[in-house]
Amino acid sequence: MRLTHLGHSCVLIEMADARILTDPGVFTPDLTGITGLDAVIITHQHPDHFDQARLPALMKANPHARLISDSESLMVLGGLGLDATGHDASTAKIGEVHVTPIGKQHALINDAVPRVANVGVRLEAENEPTIYHPGDTLDEDPGRVDIVLFPLNAPWQLARDMAAFLKRINAPTAVPIHDGLLRKNGRDIYLDHARSFGNRSTEILDLAGEGEYVVRQDL
Repeated sequence: MRLTHLGHSCVLIEMADARILTDPGVFTPDLTGITGLDAVIITHQHPDHFDQARLPALMKANPHARLISDSESLMVLGGLGLDATGHDASTAKIGEVHVTPIGKQHALINDAVPRVANVGVRLEAENEPTIYHPGDTLDEDPGRVDIVLFPLNAPWQLARDMAAFLKRINAPTAVPIHDGLLRKNGRDIYLDHARSFGNRSTEILDLAGEGEYVVRQDL
């Protein structure tokens, strides 16, 4: 498996010979040159996860990629002229990768803000680490996973909730995402909270600005 954090919640996951891109949103600096994708997965319709302006060009550059989203984003995608499918109740497959939808609803931001659908994904394949991308919620249980992508900062999330999420998931490795609102000094504080108050046995693997990372096969 190779992981590349492209910005905010957008991660390129390469596993079992499949290239899967998650949540290409407006806080992801550059989506040009991303080709050879087998799937693009959108957890929900908020612009930091779903860039309506750039997504058509991304899909045109990847004509064989499946586009999978939560049910509420399907109408928006159709309006962009994009052919997308919603998550089935059961596990789907992208090549040899099993994609299991996790959850239904976005975390509460504010009582005045309508909640939208949010469907995270658990990705697994034979002889590969299992990985979970929650989208924008900390409420769901993906079961045992080797790697969790966890929101570092959000308007809907307290730092103590992030730490409690890491403790509860108890994954060997956790990769911070959803960090597009943070400057470096603030980001360092949130990372320290994750390391100090989360699960002490979880390795916090910060990929921001580090390029791709080859995940150990012994996870």
